[in-house]
Amino acid sequence: MRVVIIGAGLIGVSTAYFLAEKGVEVVVLDRQPGPGLETSFANGGMITPSQADPWNSPGILRKLIRWIGREDAPVLLRPAVVLPLWRWGFQFLRNSTEAKFRVNLVRNARLAAYSVRTLGELRARLGLHYEDARRGTMRLYRDGGSLRSALDLNAKLEGSGVRWQALDPAQVVALEPALGAVESLLAGGIFYPDDESGDAHLYCRLLAHHAMQRGAIFRHGVTVLGLESSEREIRAVRTSAGRVEADVYVLAAGSYSPVIARSIRLAIPVQPVKGYSLTLDIRGWDAPPRMPVVDEDAHIAATPLGHRLRVAGTAEFNGFDASVDPRRIRNMSRFISDFYPGLRPFIATTATSTWAGLRPYSCDGVPILGATNWANLFLNTGHGHLGWSMAAGSGRLVTQLICGEPPDLDPAPYGLGRFQRL
Repeated sequence: MRVVIIGAGLIGVSTAYFLAEKGVEVVVLDRQPGPGLETSFANGGMITPSQADPWNSPGILRKLIRWIGREDAPVLLRPAVVLPLWRWGFQFLRNSTEAKFRVNLVRNARLAAYSVRTLGELRARLGLHYEDARRGTMRLYRDGGSLRSALDLNAKLEGSGVRWQALDPAQVVALEPALGAVESLLAGGIFYPDDESGDAHLYCRLLAHHAMQRGAIFRHGVTVLGLESSEREIRAVRTSAGRVEADVYVLAAGSYSPVIARSIRLAIPVQPVKGYSLTLDIRGWDAPPRMPVVDEDAHIAATPLGHRLRVAGTAEFNGFDASVDPRRIRNMSRFISDFYPGLRPFIATTATSTWAGLRPYSCDGVPILGATNWANLFLNTGHGHLGWSMAAGSGRLVTQLICGEPPDLDPAPYGLGRFQRL
């Protein structure tokens, strides 16, 4: 069996490895010169079943309206994309009811927890080292009401495999002494001991190497133009380098998956949501952070990655614009200097790299995996802010479906067919 995978980010590379491990002939197509150079390149670095809650939580409409035009908004809707987003946005809002939000939260948490276990097995088997750490993560709250709401939300994770512990401000600082200067500003926090962190781009490079050792072929610098179909089967991928044929095709192109699928009139309810990051070299800081933390109010996270600190977050609906808006970066710089006063000299004097990437967000906040109405086309897309958290598990699950093996998780809650009922 020959499988063509479109996309060499976290999702595509993970799928390629698991298929190649089973002896399947794999060809990966990607327009970039190497693996993991788009949305997977400089993400937040956090592997977090704890952040399984979709962004379309109850009350999101009021928040989006209130935040329009505010550059410091955690989630920013640019007015220019309101009309193009209307169909997807309607479904996004339909999934923000309490009942649907709870269902989608648990679906995400189960897949992410499964993926963390899968990643651990993969790491041990291959000896992968990608600036990985397993110290857990913390969510921080400056408002008591927000903390109580988060504790209520965590209660809904019962049975999903996500463990957590409520913390008062003193306990927060005991776990992360680098936050000592802001203890008086905190209402408390929540610690998730099973969360992990690591450099997603480095993981992509390493795993792609192992996939190639098992026979996978990566064709970089190749732009996919569309799919060719006949009688409910895909016949070939049209690319800038010519037609590529296979027995099975996997669409794992992130936010561009729906664009490619239009060539066969397949609707995939995924839209790009821009996220930002800045990365600082923190060598010389006497007391750097030990673990990733998330400020829930600002929607910003800080993750230690070896001698670097990755600051990432915010969500911006602005179509396929991947440019870096300096105003959003300045907001993140202010956040990090407020939370870590010891970092201020580094912000001013060390090299800082900035980046923006497009997260592929489905209208219900749950990834879209598995079969389609085309007999030989599979999807692995729509992971939103949880791509790093779900990559290994999604790659293994889709591989099991392609190979006709009993899947470790019921694929139905993640299938494209669920949208036929919306």
